[in-house]
Amino acid sequence: MSDGVLDVLRGGLVTSCQAYPGEPMRHPETMAQIAESAVRGGAVGIRAQGVADVSLIHERVAVPQIGLWKVGGDGVFITPTLAHAVVIANVGAEIVAIDGTRRPRPDGRTLSETVRDFRNESSALLMADVGSVADGLAAVEAGVDCLSTTLCGYTDERPKSDGPDLEVLAELVSTVPIPVFAEGRVHTPAQARACADAGAWAVVVGTAITHPATITSWFSAAVGSPQH
Repeated sequence: MSDGVLDVLRGGLVTSCQAYPGEPMRHPETMAQIAESAVRGGAVGIRAQGVADVSLIHERVAVPQIGLWKVGGDGVFITPTLAHAVVIANVGAEIVAIDGTRRPRPDGRTLSETVRDFRNESSALLMADVGSVADGLAAVEAGVDCLSTTLCGYTDERPKSDGPDLEVLAELVSTVPIPVFAEGRVHTPAQARACADAGAWAVVVGTAITHPATITSWFSAAVGSPQH
């Protein structure tokens, strides 16, 4: 897989099509339909999780897909091992997103070892989901193809901001030689524009587009509790 995939995504919107465990929309067909709708709306790429979802979306849409596999919900859980990364690549993800923090990985490999061994198994690109500038620098040293600010505010290194972590985004953009994607708490078009203005290669938006339960809760809270 060439860096041409990254060129396709440059300057555009990537829509994250994911549903939490136990939700009614947690189904590959539903996620694939949402992905198709997102592409109609102008998404240049899709981010999705899980073998079945990534596989079906690969069949349904022509745009590049950032695939991942969430295992658990604490610590290193975004495509946590080499084995998970290889499977996601094999079912059709052009880019595989992996935990790119400096935390211990479940299979005992370092991030550098994971990247090295992945290169022997697949031609897909690797995206490191990072939680800080230090994570990003270490991931670049490990040899990943691109970074995403996905985990900013979800590790101990950064406070969780109300919107995207523009500080980390801007510093990484000005420091590293590889593309940096903005992801995490991008809830409005204005915030997406701010990410683009900060130099993001592309902006990833999930909840604000594809998670009806959360979107409904925003409006419900604004309206107030119903009177009976």
